[in-house]
Amino acid sequence: MTAVRALVTEAVALRRTLSRRSGLTETELDALDHLVESPSTPSELARLLDVSTAASTGVVDRLERRGHVERRKHPTDRRRLEIHVTDHGRAELLRYLTPMLHALTELDQRMSPDERATVIRFLTGAQAAFRAVDGR
Repeated sequence: MTAVRALVTEAVALRRTLSRRSGLTETELDALDHLVESPSTPSELARLLDVSTAASTGVVDRLERRGHVERRKHPTDRRRLEIHVTDHGRAELLRYLTPMLHALTELDQRMSPDERATVIRFLTGAQAAFRAVDGR
């Protein structure tokens, strides 16, 4: 449990460091994190960020001004908009995260398949434990 607590502490510190270095708020970073995974409508993004749609619009406006995201017409419903991460936004995130991603990739490559399976099982269970706290 000590190692899990230390990892969580490091993750929180990393978010603060990324926010400070990038000049983005933690909510803006969370939005980019979600949008890198998949484009989202403004209302979906508000739900993912657990903020009002007005607050989500402000986040998107700020990210758009910085060139990190763009609004596009929904591919099947032209009345709706989707928010997409731009190449610039993706590159900006990678600029800060690349050293960590390389270190994690090296760590992963040094593990045997059995070790990797054990770690994945533990981390998946830890995620479920975290979600249990906030009811997800």
